[in-house]
Amino acid sequence: MDRNEAMSWANQAIWWQVYPLGFSGAPIRDAHPSPAPRLRRLLGWLDYAVEMGVSGLLLGPIFASQTHGYDTVDHFRIDPRLGGDEDFDALVAACQGRGLRILLDGVFSHVGVEHPALSRVLAEGPESHDARLFDIDWNAAGGPAPRVFEGHAALVRLNHGADQAVDYTVAAMEHWLARGIDGWRLDAAYSVGTDFWMRVLPRVRAHYPEAWILGEVIHGDYSQFVAASGVDSVTQYELWKAIWSSIKDRNMFELDWSLTRHNGFLAHFTPQTFIGNHDVTRIASALGPDGALAAAAILLTVGGIPSIYYGDEQGFVGIKEQRLGGDDDVRPAFPNAPWELADWGRDIYRAHQELVALRRRNPWLVTATTTALQIENSRYCYRAEAADGRAFMDVNVDLTVTPSVTIKNADGQVLWAQRPCRCRNQASQAWQHLCAI
Repeated sequence: MDRNEAMSWANQAIWWQVYPLGFSGAPIRDAHPSPAPRLRRLLGWLDYAVEMGVSGLLLGPIFASQTHGYDTVDHFRIDPRLGGDEDFDALVAACQGRGLRILLDGVFSHVGVEHPALSRVLAEGPESHDARLFDIDWNAAGGPAPRVFEGHAALVRLNHGADQAVDYTVAAMEHWLARGIDGWRLDAAYSVGTDFWMRVLPRVRAHYPEAWILGEVIHGDYSQFVAASGVDSVTQYELWKAIWSSIKDRNMFELDWSLTRHNGFLAHFTPQTFIGNHDVTRIASALGPDGALAAAAILLTVGGIPSIYYGDEQGFVGIKEQRLGGDDDVRPAFPNAPWELADWGRDIYRAHQELVALRRRNPWLVTATTTALQIENSRYCYRAEAADGRAFMDVNVDLTVTPSVTIKNADGQVLWAQRPCRCRNQASQAWQHLCAI
């Protein structure tokens, strides 16, 4: 099968990103957390995802870890706080039965300091069977010293220059692809040399050519990283920042500049786009409910492969803080079932349904480029145009009073117009409180 043909599904994907440990209410920092099949809580939300219009789940870490999931201790085992293999298999089967894809979060930059192989290596020394798997300074003053990820003592780097680390990563990726997933998000891909990914990914694709690979990249030359590493896409943090800060600061020139750069990326690859994820302050906390909905309208009318972070479609609020547990507020537990959600989020959810449906009716948007038609500090009208020039829509963003967006087709017909959120009282109060902190 030609890879371009095999990847057609990914180019039309719209992801619902879920952080399972938080979503399911799993204990994050308990010394002895109780095992439970919490992963099955997602089963009751799959129809909700389908009704929203998304095509897949972009899942945060589900492998055995010390605390928050990004400190993995076993890449081949489901975290006991989420369940076991049978719970994972049930989720895969339920997703496949609804036509939903699954993307898993793979942390191959580093592991948790409690990884059992690391303990053996430090006890046995450089002749240990797994000694080359980890990045260890064997000559450090005071004894062997594992090198850590970005200053975090609990996160130990893999030795990415060693064949053993390549083999380990390939084995883990292929293990879960064989179990039914459709691709990977590579956490902190930016922190690993592109030559490592170029050694890993061709081996994985030799057996799983349809697998879609997304690299987490924050800064730098996105196009160069894609070309040098072999990933299919990277996280478009530049556009995320431009969307929320342009609305917040009433500076549409920033968004226009970012969309011009975005056009350049689209010439080389299709970026993964978002306005919220597990690492950033909730969009509704930054902008209020009406501003958050305007941001969603922009997200879903520009080129890229978009994701919606769980709860953003309901107007959830939460502030990211730089402290232990500072991510908890943006990784909350969901209720047991959709009908237990608060009423005030319904309008935002319906608006997301409408915008996702609009994007699905216009699949050319995935590679659409934008051109500014009008730009002022608080007003911005851009044209999103198909790569072949056969279709376009005009998106008018008006921030002069309450943020609002109107979308028109080539005939001037209104395809979608933002309505003020009836949830404004409840959600805005929460937003105003957060802004005052």
